[in-house]
Amino acid sequence: MNHKVYFVGAGPGDPELITVKGRGLLERADVVLYAGSLVPAEMLRWCRDGVEAVDTSSMTLEEIVRDIESGWRSGRLVVRLHTGDPSLYGAIQEQFRELDKLGIPYEVVPGVTAAFLGAARLGREFTLPERTQTLIFTRIKGRTPVPEREDLSRIAALGASMVIYLSIARIDQVVEALLPHYGKEAPVAVGYRLGLPGERIIEATLGEISKVVKQEGISRHAIIMVGPFLEKDATNKSRLYSSDFSHGYRK
Repeated sequence: MNHKVYFVGAGPGDPELITVKGRGLLERADVVLYAGSLVPAEMLRWCRDGVEAVDTSSMTLEEIVRDIESGWRSGRLVVRLHTGDPSLYGAIQEQFRELDKLGIPYEVVPGVTAAFLGAARLGREFTLPERTQTLIFTRIKGRTPVPEREDLSRIAALGASMVIYLSIARIDQVVEALLPHYGKEAPVAVGYRLGLPGERIIEATLGEISKVVKQEGISRHAIIMVGPFLEKDATNKSRLYSSDFSHGYRK
């Protein structure tokens, strides 16, 4: 068999933020495996009637791979639908290893991660000229450990733009790690259920964000954004469009 299994990034939740290629695969799919706890069922609106839709929320890795293999061996087009972009906290590497053992070819179609929708909602650019040219995606340690060299308190020392995933339930620990490097007056934004019904953006200072998050009852489905890009006086201009800057397309 020379057909592939497709791992598709669903985007942050809004069905219209899936890529054109991802939507096309959903429209043609015979089998779609999706994590219903993260991927809204509304994403399946792009599927044709009669598609076999499998919610993998309660399934183990072995069960998921079994269903992928079954669909693929029967000659059907199988799509594994992941929230956001599959390469970011997507637990896809372990699935790849199992498919490699079975000789099943696959391809990944990237998606929009929540961080980029968050920046869009805020009207902000993560990489500001002369202020910060680095964007860090990370998480705080919890039930899933983090390598010691990537402890939040260490990487926060860079003072770069940062998006912290899977950590809102430990907001106090996040604040404790960030305070020495960003300061209590640093602006912070929390994006809750971005791209989904009930979406909210909450802005506060680093010193106040923990209290605000708790008052709002937010304990999951949120990202934390911090860094110079959120500062109100961040007015640095790019050299790209400056009248005194020449390049290959403008003298």
